[in-house]
Amino acid sequence: MNFSLEQLRAFVAVYEQRSFSKAAVKLEKHRTTIGQVITNLEDQVAVELFERVGRAVEPTTDGELLYHYAKQTVQQAMTFDKVALSLSFGGFESITIAYCSFMPPQLLSEIRLNLDVEFPNMKVNFIIRNKSDIKKGIVDGTIHFAFVNIYRSDVINSIDSSYLKNIDFSLCVGKRNPIASMNAGETFNAMKSSRQLILKSLIEDEMSEKVILSAEYEVIDQLALLINFLEKNIGWSVLPSSIMRNQYIDEKLTVFECDQLQEKLQVPISLWSPHSKQTTPIRKNIINTFNQSDL
Repeated sequence: MNFSLEQLRAFVAVYEQRSFSKAAVKLEKHRTTIGQVITNLEDQVAVELFERVGRAVEPTTDGELLYHYAKQTVQQAMTFDKVALSLSFGGFESITIAYCSFMPPQLLSEIRLNLDVEFPNMKVNFIIRNKSDIKKGIVDGTIHFAFVNIYRSDVINSIDSSYLKNIDFSLCVGKRNPIASMNAGETFNAMKSSRQLILKSLIEDEMSEKVILSAEYEVIDQLALLINFLEKNIGWSVLPSSIMRNQYIDEKLTVFECDQLQEKLQVPISLWSPHSKQTTPIRKNIINTFNQSDL
């Protein structure tokens, strides 16, 4: 049984839009054309894919099952198109690397320096984005590489994903904060009853239940600002352990222990990029730098 890519794209679009008209707009086709394509597909598979009630469209149980396979096929076809197209082009003149806000600055600096050695004429832009925005950016081509928190993440066929390593987090506080002088058996109650500062990206990447310990918490977007707040004894936080190796930060902050929290917080990081011939040498450079880093 043979299906055309046009049929599967139409099926996926109608399923996701829940409308023949909206699917037609997305695919730049006439509504009547989309309706006929779906009817032909239903005839081929000998099952009803959608229930039509007036203008409303809802997938049947069979449609729900087949959608996931159709979606994978469409994504693989898109990947094939991108890779095939990339073979006819040269290297990048400019790339954009997205990263979650807790990525250690020293690591990003090492990555930039090593890229400069191998690709001296390539411009490299760094931007902070959450996982959802990164997915969109890689699909639309505005983001070329991204360091992504994959604590909760589905496999995406259209994205080239390589697991890198876990980033360890530690409990941190300013050296003049009362928590800094407590023993490990006292800190838990103090943490729960005092202000906690949380990086916004950890919440956006669905880690709230792992990182929020105090009812009195505030969300901070930037790592540098959060560190500054800790220096001013505005609260306590969980931060990447590696930042304490920075001499300036180590003079201002301290790591503290908590007997009730024996399991160390670790965040798994992956490198995402589109499937492309041009990305291969750059990916290799970035991964090598990451693997050699002391995180």
